[in-house]
Amino acid sequence: MSDPHPARSSSAGRPKNPSRQPLHPVEKRNLFQRLIELLSPGVDSRDELIEALAQAEHRALIAPESRMMLEGVIRMADMTAGDVMVAAPHMDLLDIEADYDDLLHVVIDTAHSRFPVYDGQRDNIIGILMAKDLLKLQRSPDLNLRTLLRPAVFVPESKGLNELLRDFRSNRNHLAIVIDEFGSTAGLITIEDVLEEIVGEIEDEFDDKDGESSVYTLADGSHRVAGDAEITAVNEAFGSVLPHDDFDTIGGLIAHEMGRVPRRGESVSLGGLVFGVMLTRGGAVRWFKVTRTPEEALASDGA
Repeated sequence: MSDPHPARSSSAGRPKNPSRQPLHPVEKRNLFQRLIELLSPGVDSRDELIEALAQAEHRALIAPESRMMLEGVIRMADMTAGDVMVAAPHMDLLDIEADYDDLLHVVIDTAHSRFPVYDGQRDNIIGILMAKDLLKLQRSPDLNLRTLLRPAVFVPESKGLNELLRDFRSNRNHLAIVIDEFGSTAGLITIEDVLEEIVGEIEDEFDDKDGESSVYTLADGSHRVAGDAEITAVNEAFGSVLPHDDFDTIGGLIAHEMGRVPRRGESVSLGGLVFGVMLTRGGAVRWFKVTRTPEEALASDGA
């Protein structure tokens, strides 16, 4: 009786890989073929590619986190530094001629690790100061602040985020000053801003990791309030009567009042309180700095 599988029987007793070629390329081709099958008959636009990724997640071929990152990479390909930057009016800058106490106050209040430093006019940026370098001034008050500055990196608004990310990695810079077509300062952008377009929000020292209160008292008497803080919690903390029938969070209420999500540096008065945006992430406000309006402050002092 003939063997129904002569090819298999002829190889009996032989090494499975007589040429000693690695099997990994075959495995990789199979994985690539699976990806082609997933996208077939092919996609004609970026939106279709993103929809294909959503289908892949639905079929459990990729994890939700992977889909989000891949979408971020796809969307980032068409984005520029001007799309992500913090606009110049909202930049936190340091004056080279400022006293040490004034510099320290800005550093503590804004909680950044790097600051552009200007001389004379805000548009005249002469370098970048690391917040930790202020400790050197504390130990040696006679030290010239200019010697602590690091070179500032300038990029045009039109620079693509892909290219900018490569520059950040190769040059080991974390911050760049964005300039417009006339050479004036348009804003600033950090490596964290770029990465968050891919991976989403990056947790930092401001984030509440232990589920504690979302309202914190700052050293100057103002308060730091999370964007996702419940309106009822804000009312309880400040004795205010902000409406909470249609919205649960303070960020949602303020975005509704403004008609859009506010940007860092912007502020809005509501219910006797001033909400200044300290930090935004992923298209939402992470932290507000909250103070009472002058009228409300006087009323509270006179009570």
